Amino acid sequence: MGEMKSMQMGVIGALFLSVASSVSIVICNKALMTNLGFPFATTLTSWHLMVTYCTLHVAYKLNFFENKPIDTKTVVLFGLLNGISIGLLNLSLGFNSIGFYQMTKLAIIPFTVLLETLFLNKKFSQKIKFSLFLLLVGVGIASITDLQLNFLGSVLSLLAIATTCVGQILTNTIQKKLNVTSTQLLYQSAPFQAAILFVSGPFVDKYLTRLNVFSFQYSPIVVGFITLSCLIAVSVNFSTFLVIGKTSPVTYQVLGHLKTCLVLAFGYTLLHDPFTPRNIAGILIAVLGMLLYSYFCSVASKSKQGSSESAFIGKDRDTTPLLSQEKENHEVKKLDKHSAV
Repeated sequence: MGEMKSMQMGVIGALFLSVASSVSIVICNKALMTNLGFPFATTLTSWHLMVTYCTLHVAYKLNFFENKPIDTKTVVLFGLLNGISIGLLNLSLGFNSIGFYQMTKLAIIPFTVLLETLFLNKKFSQKIKFSLFLLLVGVGIASITDLQLNFLGSVLSLLAIATTCVGQILTNTIQKKLNVTSTQLLYQSAPFQAAILFVSGPFVDKYLTRLNVFSFQYSPIVVGFITLSCLIAVSVNFSTFLVIGKTSPVTYQVLGHLKTCLVLAFGYTLLHDPFTPRNIAGILIAVLGMLLYSYFCSVASKSKQGSSESAFIGKDRDTTPLLSQEKENHEVKKLDKHSAV
């Protein structure tokens, strides 16, 4: 029971860390890109991952965690896949309207559910599907303002959805199948994610912004915000792997939409962004969907845990009936055992 409580506290801590760090980095990056004019998102992400790896390497050297070797091919392919998915999401944003990009992010949940159902035989109840539908409708109402389609943008969005879903499913699967922690997996995959973005980032950013990251005028305040963004990113990357490992890719995406609602609310209160009754209605519907998803998942988890315990107790009674007797009958049990012998 104590172990179960400890596990639940660990999940809550991971969820809180993910929300707090993600909202913080969105606010930081918005200030960096909108107010200070630094538009190089893909290159910035490569710096995030390099700082994350360096931080974990220092932690490893200081014996904060043990490194568990993972098959090189698995780590390289996993790292490259995650790096490519980040690049494709940025390209999708560059080639599509913001509304269509939000649709792309919303499509990740149903696509993940489809993949897990088809290939991992995972079952999602009708109640959970309904709560996810409610969540997606709410976020869509709150965040989607325009939808402009074009062929190249649509192809990039489909590729971004596919690579993101597969990457997040693998994040969960590798941790469970190979019995590695989120820290160990991130430590070994971060260099490959950083490498592909570090090489491709300047080209992607130049194509999208028509500006060169190397000729940008780096003032002290820009450098300060980049440093702050990289430091927050360590927590973001760590909590991402932690949440997906402890819960599931779908739960992580649900959490991501909670962050979207919080960012919209923070944007209104702190940055005085425009806020309409439609935004408020969408956020309320999305929050209702999240609460229902959390409740239905909790009920399903307790039901599964109860059936597992019942099966274990039933098996225990069949094989060792003496264990079910009370402590006061210890001597009687002992005599029965000897007579049976």
